[in-house]
Amino acid sequence: MSRHRSESTAAHLTVRDFCNELGITRATFYNWRAKGVGPRCIKLPGGEIRVRRIELDNWLANLEDEAS
Repeated sequence: MSRHRSESTAAHLTVRDFCNELGITRATFYNWRAKGVGPRCIKLPGGEIRVRRIELDNWLANLEDEAS
């Protein structure tokens, strides 16, 4: 089994993968993060940020509920 997964199935997304999936810029991602409006993130010891797939899915589901 390959260690690499597609961005749609990865358990943790990089900022790049997250932005590509939502069609937003990195600036928008960091703006949302600063305002606390995006999904919860993990900050790794080296400073890199990851978004858990489940956090993204839950966040999007909540946005759908709010739009209804």
